[in-house]
Amino acid sequence: MQRARGEGRILVKRAGGRTRIDRLFQDGAAKIRVPRPVTPGLEAVLINTAGGLTGGDRMTWACEAAPGTQLTLTTQACEKTYKAADATCAEVGVSLTAGAGASLCWLPQETILFDQARLVRELDIELAADARALIVEPVIFGRKAMGEAVRSGVFRDRWRVRVQGRLVHAEDFSIGPGIEDGLAHAAAAGHARAFATLLLVGPDAEDRLAPARRVINDNGGVSAWTVGQTGKLLARVVAEDGYSLRKTLTPLIGLLNPGAGLPKIWSI
Repeated sequence: MQRARGEGRILVKRAGGRTRIDRLFQDGAAKIRVPRPVTPGLEAVLINTAGGLTGGDRMTWACEAAPGTQLTLTTQACEKTYKAADATCAEVGVSLTAGAGASLCWLPQETILFDQARLVRELDIELAADARALIVEPVIFGRKAMGEAVRSGVFRDRWRVRVQGRLVHAEDFSIGPGIEDGLAHAAAAGHARAFATLLLVGPDAEDRLAPARRVINDNGGVSAWTVGQTGKLLARVVAEDGYSLRKTLTPLIGLLNPGAGLPKIWSI
């Protein structure tokens, strides 16, 4: 069967006191659109024109923020992952790079998994010593308002974050094939069907710990560390549905992304 393929790359530079496109490449189902900026930074919208993912599809994104730039990356809509016809997984690969003094925000809208969906995702990030990065990945297992239930499937999510080549964050999330049973465990989601992981890497990460805890309240947890000379804040948010998840994510992203907040397309 024909499968969707897409590859998108964007590199931004600093010119005239603003962040501007340096190079842009798009192939297959991957498209990148850049709305007219209203701030010195740049916001890029990543689009999968295939309309979703299923087993055997492959999307890759590579984004680089040159020294002194501000780049926010988001998606046009929620990425839907549909039932796979066999054991083959859909694959998504993301590579992000930020140079000296750059600010990089990865803020895609929710990934929605349907029953018997199979998705493997990898996120690799390389930062300069004084770069700042905010990474947010929200996931929904079936839309509650639509009466959808996700009983089985596969979801694998791998993150690797390095600062000057040194590993400062690594995690591997894995659930399936019994997704409904896996989410029921208290150590996993306690029957919640939506969650988000937020990672802030930068010099101000630990300063955000106390206010982040107030925002999350009983809907998850947050911790902060210093890894070498690098500050890191990690938050997990769980919710019963996508609407409740956004109610916590919206103020939390605003707190962790001062001066920019949510991408404009999130409210459309």
